[in-house]
Amino acid sequence: MNWITNYVKPTLRAITGQKTDTPDALWTKCPSCEQMVFQRDLVKNLHVCPHCEHHLRMTAAQRLDSLYDNNTYTLIPLPQVPEDPIKFKDTKKYTDRLKAYREKTGLKDAVVVAQGTIGGETVITCVFDFHFMGGSMGMAVGEALIKGATTAVRLKCPLLVLPASGGARMQEGPLSLMQLPRTMVAVEMVRDARLPYVVLLTDPTTGGVSASFAMVGDITIAEPKCLIGFAGRRVIEETIREKLPENFQTSEYLLEHGMIDQVLPRAALKSFLSTLFRLLRKNR
Repeated sequence: MNWITNYVKPTLRAITGQKTDTPDALWTKCPSCEQMVFQRDLVKNLHVCPHCEHHLRMTAAQRLDSLYDNNTYTLIPLPQVPEDPIKFKDTKKYTDRLKAYREKTGLKDAVVVAQGTIGGETVITCVFDFHFMGGSMGMAVGEALIKGATTAVRLKCPLLVLPASGGARMQEGPLSLMQLPRTMVAVEMVRDARLPYVVLLTDPTTGGVSASFAMVGDITIAEPKCLIGFAGRRVIEETIREKLPENFQTSEYLLEHGMIDQVLPRAALKSFLSTLFRLLRKNR
């Protein structure tokens, strides 16, 4: 059987030019329950497993399509930043790593900023894509958040941020850490203009992102069972020498302790945000 599978079939396909769909293109394995889900059903279900309701990670484009009215939005051009400010190199050059991720994702960096309507209300949205270097926050991400904030202030509309990040980008050293106060300044610009700043936490939101703009929303909501926190569970346990609760650093745990306002399944997000932005506009 191995001889037929490994030699005969590939040889016949090479001779005849026959192409077949690969399992990866047709099916996705749920990382939670490990059930195989038909890709078409997964897309239709907003990348939520129909067996266990696990929320799989989405790309920035998929996020925007799921939130904006009629899947219609305009991408906002972002400022250019130095690509390798500290000439960093580990197993490969930082510039080579950026090039590889850009080819893989089709993105310039880990954040996309868009303008469109949600429930008929104009909203500026900053969406992280975890597939680009783990959504890590470097200079480009900082500039993207500032651009989103200044655009929201100029248009006098809400700012919605969807973080999905492992934290600061080590390849940019202290310059990545400087994005923490810079993004907080961007948030204050929106607040000074008396505009709503809404955060939708997704899996994962950790490190410097959770220590800055991600946890200071006027209204903060999250998807179910997201990993949300600063340091890792093992590091905390070794530091305090105590066993942490099983659901520690989940969106449900944060809701229970008053750190976020609501936990909502992905299918309910657009309706909730539409109602929220309409109510906020009327109050203004």
